[in-house]
Amino acid sequence: MDLLVVLKLVAGLAMLLGGAELLVRGASRLALRWGMAPLVVGLTVVAFGTSAPELAIGIGAAFKGEADIALGNVVGSNIANVLLILGICALVSPLVVRRQLIWLDVPVMVAVSLGVLAMSLDGELVRGEGIALVALGVAYVGGLLWMARRGNGDDAAGDAEVPDAGADVPAWRHLLVLVAGLAVLVLGSQWLVDGAVSIATAMGVSELVIGLTVVAIGTSLPEIATSVLAVMRGERDMAVGNIVGSNVFNLLFVLGATAAMAPDGIAVGAAAVRFDLPVMTAVALACMPIFFTGHCIQRWEGGLFLGYYLAYLAYLLLDAADHDALPAFSAMMMAFVVPLTVITLAVVTLRAWRARHPRP
Repeated sequence: MDLLVVLKLVAGLAMLLGGAELLVRGASRLALRWGMAPLVVGLTVVAFGTSAPELAIGIGAAFKGEADIALGNVVGSNIANVLLILGICALVSPLVVRRQLIWLDVPVMVAVSLGVLAMSLDGELVRGEGIALVALGVAYVGGLLWMARRGNGDDAAGDAEVPDAGADVPAWRHLLVLVAGLAVLVLGSQWLVDGAVSIATAMGVSELVIGLTVVAIGTSLPEIATSVLAVMRGERDMAVGNIVGSNVFNLLFVLGATAAMAPDGIAVGAAAVRFDLPVMTAVALACMPIFFTGHCIQRWEGGLFLGYYLAYLAYLLLDAADHDALPAFSAMMMAFVVPLTVITLAVVTLRAWRARHPRP
Protein backbone atom coordinates (compact mmCIF):
# COMPACT_ATOMS: atom_id res chain seq x y z
CA MET A 1 0.00 0.00 0.00
CA ASP A 2 1.34 3.42 -0.96
CA LEU A 3 2.43 5.42 2.10
CA LEU A 4 1.36 8.62 0.35
CA VAL A 5 -2.22 7.34 0.14
CA VAL A 6 -2.29 6.62 3.89
CA LEU A 7 -0.86 10.05 4.66
CA LYS A 8 -3.46 11.63 2.39
CA LEU A 9 -6.27 9.83 4.21
CA VAL A 10 -4.95 10.84 7.65
CA ALA A 11 -4.38 14.43 6.55
CA GLY A 12 -7.84 14.56 5.00
CA LEU A 13 -9.40 13.34 8.25
CA ALA A 14 -7.48 15.91 10.29
CA MET A 15 -8.50 18.69 7.91
CA LEU A 16 -12.10 17.50 8.02
CA LEU A 17 -12.25 17.72 11.80
CA GLY A 18 -10.35 21.00 11.97
CA GLY A 19 -12.45 22.55 9.22
CA ALA A 20 -15.68 21.56 10.96
CA GLU A 21 -14.45 23.12 14.21
CA LEU A 22 -13.55 26.38 12.47
CA LEU A 23 -16.85 26.43 10.60
CA VAL A 24 -18.95 25.95 13.73
CA ARG A 25 -16.93 28.44 15.77
CA GLY A 26 -16.95 31.17 13.15
CA ALA A 27 -20.59 30.76 12.17
CA SER A 28 -21.85 30.56 15.75
CA ARG A 29 -19.98 33.65 16.93
CA LEU A 30 -20.94 35.59 13.82
CA ALA A 31 -24.61 34.70 14.28
CA LEU A 32 -24.57 35.68 17.95
CA ARG A 33 -22.82 38.92 17.13
CA TRP A 34 -25.61 39.74 14.68
CA GLY A 35 -28.18 39.26 17.43
CA MET A 36 -29.49 35.76 16.72
CA ALA A 37 -30.81 33.93 19.79
CA PRO A 38 -28.57 31.15 21.19
CA LEU A 39 -31.39 28.63 20.63
CA VAL A 40 -31.59 29.52 16.94
CA VAL A 41 -27.82 29.23 16.62
CA GLY A 42 -27.79 25.86 18.36
CA LEU A 43 -30.56 24.38 16.23
CA THR A 44 -29.30 25.71 12.91
CA VAL A 45 -25.67 26.80 12.69
CA VAL A 46 -24.20 24.35 15.21
CA ALA A 47 -26.42 21.45 14.10
CA PHE A 48 -25.55 21.96 10.43
CA GLY A 49 -21.91 22.49 11.32
CA THR A 50 -21.55 19.17 13.16
CA SER A 51 -23.08 17.44 10.12
CA ALA A 52 -20.80 19.32 7.73
CA PRO A 53 -18.16 16.52 7.53
CA GLU A 54 -20.81 14.00 6.49
CA LEU A 55 -22.30 16.47 4.00
CA ALA A 56 -18.91 17.28 2.45
CA ILE A 57 -18.02 13.59 2.17
CA GLY A 58 -21.43 12.64 0.76
CA ILE A 59 -21.62 15.28 -1.96
CA GLY A 60 -17.98 14.87 -2.95
CA ALA A 61 -18.29 11.08 -3.21
CA ALA A 62 -21.59 11.24 -5.09
CA PHE A 63 -20.19 13.59 -7.76
CA LYS A 64 -17.25 11.22 -8.22
CA GLY A 65 -19.62 8.31 -8.79
CA GLU A 66 -18.66 6.65 -5.47
CA ALA A 67 -22.21 6.20 -4.18
CA ASP A 68 -21.30 3.46 -1.72
CA ILE A 69 -18.98 5.85 0.13
CA ALA A 70 -21.74 8.49 0.30
CA LEU A 71 -24.40 6.07 1.54
CA GLY A 72 -22.08 4.13 3.84
CA ASN A 73 -20.90 7.36 5.45
CA VAL A 74 -24.42 8.38 6.53
CA VAL A 75 -25.60 4.91 7.53
CA GLY A 76 -22.36 4.10 9.34
CA SER A 77 -22.33 7.45 11.13
CA ASN A 78 -25.88 6.96 12.41
CA ILE A 79 -25.08 3.47 13.67
CA ALA A 80 -21.87 4.70 15.31
CA ASN A 81 -23.63 7.69 16.89
CA VAL A 82 -26.04 5.48 18.84
CA LEU A 83 -24.14 2.25 19.48
CA LEU A 84 -20.59 3.60 19.84
CA ILE A 85 -20.97 7.16 21.16
CA LEU A 86 -24.01 6.67 23.39
CA GLY A 87 -22.49 3.40 24.60
CA ILE A 88 -19.22 5.08 25.62
CA CYS A 89 -21.02 8.05 27.21
CA ALA A 90 -23.38 5.84 29.21
CA LEU A 91 -20.44 3.78 30.47
CA VAL A 92 -18.82 7.01 31.70
CA SER A 93 -22.01 8.10 33.47
CA PRO A 94 -25.76 7.27 33.21
CA LEU A 95 -27.40 9.64 30.72
CA VAL A 96 -30.51 11.69 31.42
CA VAL A 97 -33.08 11.63 28.62
CA ARG A 98 -35.25 14.71 28.15
CA ARG A 99 -39.01 14.30 27.69
CA GLN A 100 -38.89 16.04 24.29
CA LEU A 101 -36.48 13.41 22.98
CA ILE A 102 -38.85 10.59 23.95
CA TRP A 103 -42.02 12.08 22.51
CA LEU A 104 -40.65 14.01 19.49
CA ASP A 105 -37.05 13.63 18.39
CA VAL A 106 -36.57 9.86 18.79
CA PRO A 107 -39.90 9.07 17.04
CA VAL A 108 -38.82 11.42 14.23
CA MET A 109 -35.47 9.59 13.99
CA VAL A 110 -37.29 6.24 13.82
CA ALA A 111 -39.80 7.47 11.22
CA VAL A 112 -37.10 8.99 9.01
CA SER A 113 -34.98 5.81 9.25
CA LEU A 114 -37.98 3.72 8.17
CA GLY A 115 -38.69 6.17 5.37
CA VAL A 116 -35.14 6.04 4.00
CA LEU A 117 -35.23 2.23 4.16
CA ALA A 118 -38.50 2.18 2.22
CA MET A 119 -37.14 4.60 -0.41
CA SER A 120 -34.06 2.41 -0.87
CA LEU A 121 -35.92 -0.84 -1.59
CA ASP A 122 -35.90 -0.14 -5.34
CA GLY A 123 -32.11 0.15 -5.31
CA GLU A 124 -31.70 3.92 -5.58
CA LEU A 125 -32.42 7.28 -4.02
CA VAL A 126 -33.46 9.56 -6.86
CA ARG A 127 -33.31 13.35 -6.97
CA GLY A 128 -37.02 13.76 -6.11
CA GLU A 129 -36.63 11.66 -2.97
CA GLY A 130 -33.60 13.69 -1.95
CA ILE A 131 -35.54 16.93 -2.35
CA ALA A 132 -38.38 15.45 -0.28
CA LEU A 133 -35.96 14.56 2.54
CA VAL A 134 -34.50 18.08 2.57
CA ALA A 135 -38.03 19.55 2.63
CA LEU A 136 -38.90 17.37 5.61
CA GLY A 137 -35.71 18.55 7.30
CA VAL A 138 -36.69 22.18 6.82
CA ALA A 139 -40.15 21.42 8.24
CA TYR A 140 -38.58 19.63 11.24
CA VAL A 141 -36.30 22.56 12.06
CA GLY A 142 -39.19 24.97 11.53
CA GLY A 143 -41.29 22.97 13.97
CA LEU A 144 -38.55 23.06 16.59
CA LEU A 145 -38.19 26.82 16.20
CA TRP A 146 -41.95 27.26 16.44
CA MET A 147 -41.99 25.22 19.66
CA ALA A 148 -39.13 27.29 21.04
CA ARG A 149 -40.96 30.56 20.36
CA ARG A 150 -44.02 29.18 22.17
CA GLY A 151 -41.89 28.37 25.20
CA ASN A 152 -41.71 24.60 24.64
CA GLY A 153 -38.13 24.42 23.45
CA ASP A 154 -36.28 24.59 26.76
CA ASP A 155 -34.98 21.05 26.34
CA ALA A 156 -33.66 21.78 22.89
CA ALA A 157 -31.99 24.92 24.13
CA GLY A 158 -30.15 22.93 26.73
CA ASP A 159 -28.86 20.46 24.19
CA ALA A 160 -26.82 22.88 22.16
CA GLU A 161 -23.53 24.23 23.36
CA VAL A 162 -22.99 27.68 21.90
CA PRO A 163 -19.57 29.29 22.28
CA ASP A 164 -18.90 32.77 23.60
CA ALA A 165 -20.00 35.44 21.16
CA GLY A 166 -16.61 37.20 21.27
CA ALA A 167 -18.13 40.65 21.39
CA ASP A 168 -14.72 42.36 21.33
CA VAL A 169 -13.69 40.67 18.07
CA PRO A 170 -14.58 42.33 14.74
CA ALA A 171 -17.26 40.57 12.69
CA TRP A 172 -14.93 40.20 9.70
CA ARG A 173 -12.64 37.95 11.72
CA HIS A 174 -15.51 35.58 12.51
CA LEU A 175 -16.42 35.60 8.82
CA LEU A 176 -12.80 34.83 7.91
CA VAL A 177 -12.79 31.86 10.30
CA LEU A 178 -16.05 30.60 8.76
CA VAL A 179 -14.70 30.82 5.19
CA ALA A 180 -11.40 29.20 6.19
CA GLY A 181 -13.25 26.36 7.90
CA LEU A 182 -15.38 25.75 4.82
CA ALA A 183 -12.35 25.71 2.53
CA VAL A 184 -10.42 23.29 4.76
CA LEU A 185 -13.53 21.13 5.08
CA VAL A 186 -14.00 20.78 1.32
CA LEU A 187 -10.35 19.99 0.64
CA GLY A 188 -10.15 17.56 3.56
CA SER A 189 -13.24 15.70 2.37
CA GLN A 190 -11.72 15.23 -1.08
CA TRP A 191 -8.48 13.86 0.37
CA LEU A 192 -10.29 11.54 2.76
CA VAL A 193 -12.52 10.06 0.06
CA ASP A 194 -9.60 9.65 -2.36
CA GLY A 195 -7.49 7.94 0.29
CA ALA A 196 -10.33 5.68 1.45
CA VAL A 197 -11.16 4.57 -2.09
CA SER A 198 -7.48 3.89 -2.87
CA ILE A 199 -7.10 1.78 0.27
CA ALA A 200 -10.32 -0.09 -0.46
CA THR A 201 -9.09 -0.90 -3.95
CA ALA A 202 -5.65 -2.00 -2.73
CA MET A 203 -7.07 -4.25 0.02
CA GLY A 204 -9.93 -5.62 -2.03
CA VAL A 205 -12.47 -4.20 0.42
CA SER A 206 -15.68 -2.74 -0.95
CA GLU A 207 -16.28 1.00 -0.86
CA LEU A 208 -19.43 0.36 1.19
CA VAL A 209 -17.44 -1.27 4.01
CA ILE A 210 -14.89 1.57 3.97
CA GLY A 211 -17.73 4.09 4.13
CA LEU A 212 -19.43 2.21 6.96
CA THR A 213 -16.27 1.97 9.07
CA VAL A 214 -13.27 4.23 8.41
CA VAL A 215 -15.13 7.19 6.90
CA ALA A 216 -18.17 6.89 9.18
CA ILE A 217 -16.16 6.75 12.40
CA GLY A 218 -13.89 9.53 11.14
CA THR A 219 -16.77 11.91 10.46
CA SER A 220 -18.34 10.97 13.81
CA LEU A 221 -15.25 12.03 15.77
CA PRO A 222 -16.65 15.56 16.42
CA GLU A 223 -19.75 14.02 18.00
CA ILE A 224 -17.60 11.63 20.04
CA ALA A 225 -15.45 14.43 21.43
CA THR A 226 -18.41 16.73 22.09
CA SER A 227 -20.57 14.08 23.76
CA VAL A 228 -17.86 12.63 26.01
CA LEU A 229 -16.81 16.14 27.03
CA ALA A 230 -20.43 17.04 27.79
CA VAL A 231 -20.81 13.97 30.01
CA MET A 232 -17.58 14.73 31.87
CA ARG A 233 -18.86 18.27 32.50
CA GLY A 234 -22.13 16.93 33.89
CA GLU A 235 -24.18 18.07 30.87
CA ARG A 236 -25.44 14.55 30.15
CA ASP A 237 -28.70 15.54 28.50
CA MET A 238 -26.71 17.50 25.90
CA ALA A 239 -24.87 14.36 24.84
CA VAL A 240 -28.09 12.48 24.10
CA GLY A 241 -29.79 15.39 22.36
CA ASN A 242 -26.81 16.11 20.12
CA ILE A 243 -26.56 12.49 18.97
CA VAL A 244 -30.27 12.08 18.19
CA GLY A 245 -30.34 15.44 16.41
CA SER A 246 -27.24 14.54 14.40
CA ASN A 247 -28.88 11.33 13.19
CA VAL A 248 -31.97 13.21 12.02
CA PHE A 249 -29.86 15.82 10.23
CA ASN A 250 -27.69 13.16 8.59
CA LEU A 251 -30.70 11.45 7.03
CA LEU A 252 -32.77 14.49 6.09
CA PHE A 253 -30.16 17.05 5.09
CA VAL A 254 -26.94 15.12 4.36
CA LEU A 255 -28.42 12.12 2.55
CA GLY A 256 -31.22 14.24 1.08
CA ALA A 257 -28.89 16.93 -0.26
CA THR A 258 -26.48 14.31 -1.61
CA ALA A 259 -29.26 12.53 -3.52
CA ALA A 260 -30.69 15.84 -4.75
CA MET A 261 -27.33 17.18 -6.00
CA ALA A 262 -25.83 13.98 -7.41
CA PRO A 263 -26.21 13.81 -11.21
CA ASP A 264 -27.85 10.37 -11.12
CA GLY A 265 -29.01 10.19 -7.52
CA ILE A 266 -27.53 7.57 -5.17
CA ALA A 267 -27.43 3.91 -6.11
CA VAL A 268 -28.22 1.67 -3.11
CA GLY A 269 -26.55 -1.72 -3.30
CA ALA A 270 -28.27 -4.95 -2.40
CA ALA A 271 -25.96 -5.46 0.59
CA ALA A 272 -27.00 -2.10 2.07
CA VAL A 273 -30.71 -2.84 1.58
CA ARG A 274 -30.36 -6.35 2.99
CA PHE A 275 -28.24 -5.58 6.05
CA ASP A 276 -26.88 -2.08 6.77
CA LEU A 277 -30.05 -0.01 6.37
CA PRO A 278 -32.11 -2.50 8.46
CA VAL A 279 -29.39 -2.38 11.16
CA MET A 280 -29.55 1.43 11.17
CA THR A 281 -33.35 1.28 11.50
CA ALA A 282 -33.18 -1.37 14.23
CA VAL A 283 -30.70 0.78 16.17
CA ALA A 284 -33.11 3.72 15.99
CA LEU A 285 -35.99 1.50 17.15
CA ALA A 286 -33.87 0.19 20.04
CA CYS A 287 -33.68 3.73 21.41
CA MET A 288 -37.42 3.74 22.11
CA PRO A 289 -37.54 1.21 24.99
CA ILE A 290 -34.12 2.21 26.38
CA PHE A 291 -34.98 5.91 26.45
CA PHE A 292 -38.43 5.18 27.88
CA THR A 293 -37.21 3.20 30.88
CA GLY A 294 -36.83 5.78 33.60
CA HIS A 295 -35.80 8.56 31.17
CA CYS A 296 -32.21 7.44 31.73
CA ILE A 297 -29.67 5.32 29.85
CA GLN A 298 -27.99 3.09 32.43
CA ARG A 299 -24.41 1.83 32.29
CA TRP A 300 -25.48 -1.73 31.40
CA GLU A 301 -27.49 -0.38 28.48
CA GLY A 302 -24.46 1.58 27.31
CA GLY A 303 -22.39 -1.60 27.53
CA LEU A 304 -25.05 -3.38 25.48
CA PHE A 305 -24.87 -0.71 22.79
CA LEU A 306 -21.07 -0.82 22.68
CA GLY A 307 -21.07 -4.62 22.51
CA TYR A 308 -23.45 -4.56 19.58
CA TYR A 309 -21.26 -2.05 17.75
CA LEU A 310 -18.22 -4.29 18.15
CA ALA A 311 -20.31 -7.22 16.88
CA TYR A 312 -21.44 -5.12 13.91
CA LEU A 313 -17.83 -4.26 13.02
CA ALA A 314 -16.86 -7.91 13.38
CA TYR A 315 -19.62 -8.90 10.96
CA LEU A 316 -18.49 -6.31 8.40
CA LEU A 317 -14.87 -7.45 8.57
CA LEU A 318 -15.76 -11.16 8.40
CA ASP A 319 -18.07 -10.51 5.46
CA ALA A 320 -15.46 -8.41 3.65
CA ALA A 321 -12.88 -11.17 4.08
CA ASP A 322 -15.41 -13.89 3.19
CA HIS A 323 -14.25 -15.68 6.35
CA ASP A 324 -15.41 -19.21 7.13
CA ALA A 325 -16.53 -18.12 10.61
CA LEU A 326 -19.17 -15.72 9.24
CA PRO A 327 -22.08 -18.23 9.09
CA ALA A 328 -21.48 -19.42 12.67
CA PHE A 329 -21.13 -15.83 13.92
CA SER A 330 -24.36 -14.77 12.21
CA ALA A 331 -26.24 -17.81 13.51
CA MET A 332 -25.10 -17.12 17.09
CA MET A 333 -26.20 -13.49 16.89
CA MET A 334 -29.62 -14.30 15.44
CA ALA A 335 -30.35 -17.36 17.60
CA PHE A 336 -29.12 -16.18 21.01
CA VAL A 337 -27.87 -12.60 21.35
CA VAL A 338 -30.63 -10.72 19.53
CA PRO A 339 -33.58 -12.64 21.09
CA LEU A 340 -32.05 -12.32 24.57
CA THR A 341 -31.65 -8.57 24.09
CA VAL A 342 -35.24 -8.18 22.88
CA ILE A 343 -36.58 -10.13 25.86
CA THR A 344 -34.47 -8.10 28.31
CA LEU A 345 -35.62 -4.78 26.86
CA ALA A 346 -39.23 -5.94 26.85
CA VAL A 347 -39.07 -6.91 30.53
CA VAL A 348 -37.38 -3.63 31.50
CA THR A 349 -39.95 -1.62 29.53
CA LEU A 350 -42.85 -3.51 31.11
CA ARG A 351 -41.49 -2.88 34.60
CA ALA A 352 -41.05 0.82 33.84
CA TRP A 353 -44.62 1.04 32.52
CA ARG A 354 -46.01 -0.70 35.61
CA ALA A 355 -44.03 1.63 37.85
CA ARG A 356 -45.67 4.63 36.17
CA HIS A 357 -49.13 3.05 36.13
CA PRO A 358 -49.55 1.21 39.45
CA ARG A 359 -52.70 -0.83 39.97
CA PRO A 360 -55.32 0.85 42.19
